[in-house]
Amino acid sequence: MEDKKRTILLRMYIVYFIVAAFGTAVIGKIIHIQVVEGPMWREKAEKVLLRYEQVDPIRGNIYSSDGNLLAVSVPIFEIRMDVANTHVKEEYFRTQVDSLAQKLSQLFRDRTAREYRQELLQARKSKNRFLLIKRNVTYGQLKVLKTFPIFNLGKYGGGLIVIEKTRRELPYKNMVYRTIGWDKEGSVNDVGLEGSYSELLSGKPGKQLMQKIGNGMWRPLNDEFIVPPQHGYDIVTTIDVVLQDVATEALRAQLTEHNADHGCAVLMEVHTGYIKAIANLKKTSSGSYVEEYNYAIAESSEPGSTFKLASVLAALEDKLADANQIIQTGNGEFTYANQKMRDTHKGGYGAITLKKAFEVSSNVGISKMIYDAYRNQPEKYINRLHSMSIGTPLGIEIEGEGKPFVKSPSSKSWSKVSLPWMSIGYELKITPLQTLAIYNAVANDGVMVKPLLVKEISSMGQPVKAVEPVVINASIASKSTIAQVRQMLEGVVENGTAKNLFNSMYRIAGKTGTAQIASGKTGYNKTNYKASFVGYFPADDPKYSCIVVINNPSKGAYYGGAIAAPVFKQIADRVYANDIRIQPEHDTSLVQPFPFIVAGVRSDIDQITNRLHYNTSGTCIQEWITASVLTNKLSTKDKNIDTHTLPDVCGMSARDAIYLLEKLGVSVTLEGKGLVVSQSPPAGAGLDSTNHVALLLALKPMSDEKPQ
Repeated sequence: MEDKKRTILLRMYIVYFIVAAFGTAVIGKIIHIQVVEGPMWREKAEKVLLRYEQVDPIRGNIYSSDGNLLAVSVPIFEIRMDVANTHVKEEYFRTQVDSLAQKLSQLFRDRTAREYRQELLQARKSKNRFLLIKRNVTYGQLKVLKTFPIFNLGKYGGGLIVIEKTRRELPYKNMVYRTIGWDKEGSVNDVGLEGSYSELLSGKPGKQLMQKIGNGMWRPLNDEFIVPPQHGYDIVTTIDVVLQDVATEALRAQLTEHNADHGCAVLMEVHTGYIKAIANLKKTSSGSYVEEYNYAIAESSEPGSTFKLASVLAALEDKLADANQIIQTGNGEFTYANQKMRDTHKGGYGAITLKKAFEVSSNVGISKMIYDAYRNQPEKYINRLHSMSIGTPLGIEIEGEGKPFVKSPSSKSWSKVSLPWMSIGYELKITPLQTLAIYNAVANDGVMVKPLLVKEISSMGQPVKAVEPVVINASIASKSTIAQVRQMLEGVVENGTAKNLFNSMYRIAGKTGTAQIASGKTGYNKTNYKASFVGYFPADDPKYSCIVVINNPSKGAYYGGAIAAPVFKQIADRVYANDIRIQPEHDTSLVQPFPFIVAGVRSDIDQITNRLHYNTSGTCIQEWITASVLTNKLSTKDKNIDTHTLPDVCGMSARDAIYLLEKLGVSVTLEGKGLVVSQSPPAGAGLDSTNHVALLLALKPMSDEKPQ
């Protein structure tokens, strides 16, 4: 019996010691985990429940030169709700949920109040701590949202969670769209300023601590950033919004009128190369015109007659031609090898000077001059073109510049007709902007500057870096050569193919171009044309250069002077009317101490002269009079108004001109500011056939001539 008892006790002791040892081991392991391994496991737990996420910075804005926003990052918000928030008591939630649902439905109009209520109640029941209420909420909507029941208790009191994001917007929509461009995440086709300046605009991302709340959902642990994001720099462009609008709408109107396929227009400052306007429009299947491709920068094609300037520059600079040399153009036809070249003027021009050949854009005249000068040394012609930076990309700051192509005698495609055809703008390729750079260099006394689209980098309204003008070629030709071609370019407008641009207010210099467009394997035909005009103004002191190119007009007219030149003039007129720098100075010695008075209501002018005690001469009885300065007196004359013909309102203020014309039953539109310097139709037109007059205003008188 004793043996049996000892056996039982022994077994109990063994079990006790085993249990005790196991317990000790468990306790020891717990202590080891807590003390020794604790930091490691706590770190792993935090990694599971907490993580750092990247916070995107706000992308920098893109501004026009006059301070208008062209591209802006607009804050938008994602609204979520911690419906299981313990600070919101159940009873309070139940009494307020109907009102909250009703207001959410009224604000967003995407769901009914009943649907919102059911969603909120279900989220409360399931203890959802990150319920999505609405994405893409505007700041205005957010301000209203914060006044709603429950939400008005704030983030901690009411469970409102606001996640800020940004959305890129273009305030001017389609205007200058392709030049502004885009930079889309994951895209390999970023274009325009957005793409080229993406690194500066993007800024640097920050970091924020996020907490896992179940179901794979994460939310910010608090509003603080571990690493604050650095917002992007702003870009100040050279674009002038007003001039951009003028260029776009003038181009659109002409494309529409002539049912053209596409076109472009570029306005640039002569001395700086700053592009003030760049419009690119293409016809859609619906017949409207939108910006889909940057033709001005990217479309490299045969320029046609606008390239004749480069040919004349080359020959004059090499002293192989003279502006006054006589060229025999015969009946306007000449055969090179097996190809016949023709002038558009039937019957030809006969014997004319090189200057005249350029003014009337004689293909035979220019090609014969170049052929005679370079046929035994064609490489000299090509080398001269290269010395003028023709054939070299401009290196403009946005991607996609079309590659110029100027063949050489060593090229496989060189033939017996290459030299004469290149001289008039065929068998080579160049973009509109590259063409403009050549003309701009002539206007700039031979200095070729790089066309620029950005003038400044800034941050929070403060300049960071100014983009200075860049000289590409300090001298494309000698001063004497530049002077000769400038006279020829002025002659094109005064006596040649662009006489429709001539006006008495300011002088324009430029060249028309009409090129046939090669169409695939069929080659050139007489249905596809490219009309262009490129030049600068004012001709005697150039401030702006401009090019207009219109492709494939389909309503009969296709010459550059008829199609492209009118767009150029609309742009130039608007610039002239608003830019005091290009308006001629008035000789103040003629008017001192008198104010500048040209025409107006007799009672108004009498009141001014009497109040200021001016000496006057002349006896006037009509309501409207004109005034001019004679030595030390103000001479006035009656301005007879014929009720059957359109009166001359030049020199009047806008108020007086509108009053007079509308009194005669004529509607008026104004362009510019200051005094009237031009009217269309002109004075003398019959009122029976005139119901509208366009007036051009300028801040200073257009000349020193005394009004009649």
